[in-house]
Amino acid sequence: MDSCNSMRLEGFFSAAFRSSRWSSCVTPIHSSSFRLYTHGIPLRRSSFSVSYSPSFTIKASSSSSSSSTTIAEPEGIKINSVPTKPIEGQKTGTSGLRKKVKVFMQENYLSNWIQALFNSLPPEDYKNGVLVLGGDGRYFNREASQIIIKIAAGNGVGKILVGREGIISTPAVSAVIRKRKANGGFILSASHNPGGPEYDWGIKFNYSSGQPAPESITDKIYGNTLSISEIKMAEIPDVDLSRLGVINYGNFSVEVIDPVSDYLELMESVFDFQLIRSLLSRSDFRFVFDAMHAVTGAYAKPIFVDKLGASPDSISNGVPLEDFGHGHPDPNLTYAKDLVNTLYSENGPDFGAASDDSVAIIAANAKEAIPYFHSGPKGLARSMPTSGALDRVAEKLSLPFFEVPTGWKFFGNLMDAGKLSICGEESFGTGSDHIREKDGIWAVLAWLSIIAYRNKDKKPGEKLVSVSDVVKEHWATYGRNYFSRYDYEECESEGANKMIEYLRDLVSNSKADEKYGKFASKLYIPCITSGW
Repeated sequence: MDSCNSMRLEGFFSAAFRSSRWSSCVTPIHSSSFRLYTHGIPLRRSSFSVSYSPSFTIKASSSSSSSSTTIAEPEGIKINSVPTKPIEGQKTGTSGLRKKVKVFMQENYLSNWIQALFNSLPPEDYKNGVLVLGGDGRYFNREASQIIIKIAAGNGVGKILVGREGIISTPAVSAVIRKRKANGGFILSASHNPGGPEYDWGIKFNYSSGQPAPESITDKIYGNTLSISEIKMAEIPDVDLSRLGVINYGNFSVEVIDPVSDYLELMESVFDFQLIRSLLSRSDFRFVFDAMHAVTGAYAKPIFVDKLGASPDSISNGVPLEDFGHGHPDPNLTYAKDLVNTLYSENGPDFGAASDDSVAIIAANAKEAIPYFHSGPKGLARSMPTSGALDRVAEKLSLPFFEVPTGWKFFGNLMDAGKLSICGEESFGTGSDHIREKDGIWAVLAWLSIIAYRNKDKKPGEKLVSVSDVVKEHWATYGRNYFSRYDYEECESEGANKMIEYLRDLVSNSKADEKYGKFASKLYIPCITSGW
């Protein structure tokens, strides 16, 4: 019954078989309450039939002008044109489109955006090409993956590489795109936002370099969502995302891949795994990693336990869950409170991590502790709202320094130009030019490399250099910066927009050094460079 995987019947019907065996026959369906869905899209009926055979199929025809029509059958794949109408509110933000799950589950909401994306790309960027598909395991990712696969096939994509169970972390998608020379990839994630039926879902598209699509493309996507009239959908069954391997549908194929292997191979080329393993195997060093039931849980055991020899009980909350265990996968002092309490407890571990950010200290120690940077970083960068600690490191080490708007794509531009190696942003995101995305596992491995390097000559019984020692030494060398971030969650857009407009008016009408209580305004002139 594989051919029916993508359909759902609601209501009831009565049918008579000409034979008690599965033989070739067509029997009318008689029903007083009947609806047929294909790929989540309801079909209006004027006549229906069921064909009973070893490969059970359902056929539907309709005289309604709003039903789908077959527009092509390339090498055995039927491509349907599904009528649709524009839906408001599909403008991409700094890192993709994010809305409540219930919004994305509305009829054609996700499909419209995906089709608008294909309408916005040059055909050579995807026709007969390879695209990667993966996400953070949050609620609705499985259903969304099936929709994306069918629309990709309908638009002439040659192959989809999708993570097992639909899971590939954001940095790993970037790594897979770059290693396998894919044309791009879909990332199904709303970053640190909570997951579940009542919470958030998101999607973004990364280009062949592995970095988020530029504004020139996201603006086109939004423009096409305002005029879209059809969705090109391949009539193929849902893919079993639990089984590794290749499935062929005519000239289109789907390969379910291990979400960890390509990324792990890259990490082994960046870091000295033997050095880190020597630290984690010490009896006088204890390590814990809190995956917060998010996507890093899929990577924690294969990397920290299987490859680096950490104890299995060093991983907490290591199973990715669709609702993150009713938690919030943001490694700040509010949502990582359990980890903080563990570290400050009596007999607490020596090192604890939850994909956190400390980009200035990593940058200051990268050349000596991380093989990838043995020639020294090319440059450093941070987003505008981030602490100025990285500025001090760049100045003291005589490295080029850049301040960019919020959005990882701005770092990617500098990386592609060969001007940037290490960067970070205010939302606990850190990374380097090994890929074109933020990378929490990379940051943890970077810190482990620093601690391992500082203790490589320590004999058993000698006092180890601790995280605290490294941080205090950094403050003594570079000075100490203070940074505070305030998160306002679940706010109504109307009130938030009014607040931003008020701030914009305040800034535009202010004068240099004008006092606001204890604070003084500073005016900055932005530098606009061609190609950004």
